[in-house]
Amino acid sequence: MSKLLIRGGEILTGTDRYQAEVYCEGSIIRAIGAKLAVPAGTEVIDATGLLVMPGGLDPHVHMALPFMGTVSADDFESGTVAGICGGVTTIIDFCIPNANQSLLEAL
Repeated sequence: MSKLLIRGGEILTGTDRYQAEVYCEGSIIRAIGAKLAVPAGTEVIDATGLLVMPGGLDPHVHMALPFMGTVSADDFESGTVAGICGGVTTIIDFCIPNANQSLLEAL
């Protein structure tokens, strides 16, 4: 399992901003604190002068959306690559329901 320590960055949440280290094992955050003791072999990222924050959410994207005889420029691959470059880790794709169809059914 991969081990990662993000050191020196400023953590930014929805309500707080503070200096701390973040220790992860695999895809799970195991500890947040000052001067964390970590196992040997842990990869360390120096985030000095950088913000450490959760990935963003884009609730309105158009991935390969057919509309008025055309299709939107982004497909799933190009759209998600563009998103991750901007810090977006979660998307909600836009959909157009058929007549008499709810949005939930259209998804």
